[in-house]
Amino acid sequence: MHPLIITVSMLTLSNIFMTFAWYGHLKYLHNQAWIIAALVSWGIALFEYLLQVPANRIGYQVASAGQLKIIQEALSLCVFIPFSIFILKEPFKTDYIWAGLCLLGAVFFIFRDKILG
Repeated sequence: MHPLIITVSMLTLSNIFMTFAWYGHLKYLHNQAWIIAALVSWGIALFEYLLQVPANRIGYQVASAGQLKIIQEALSLCVFIPFSIFILKEPFKTDYIWAGLCLLGAVFFIFRDKILG
């Protein structure tokens, strides 16, 4: 399997863990002291890093650090929007569309040499 496909898959899973670590406590631990939420989040973040670090090492074989960062940011938004709507029950905002388009622009510019040849 191509290293970029492995990287994107692992970074997607990493972002799911990251989103739960960063924002899941707002839904599931809101009645707990912040220190409990922080400790649980750190535990979840361990799984994020167990995926993110090897994903970036694999991806660095075929992509630059800047490209890996833009991939991660685009995936972060792709994971966060459904999380905020379906888990946190926040309303969909058209600003999500505009932010997504800006990130697509960032993806285009960081991969422009590979896209345009």
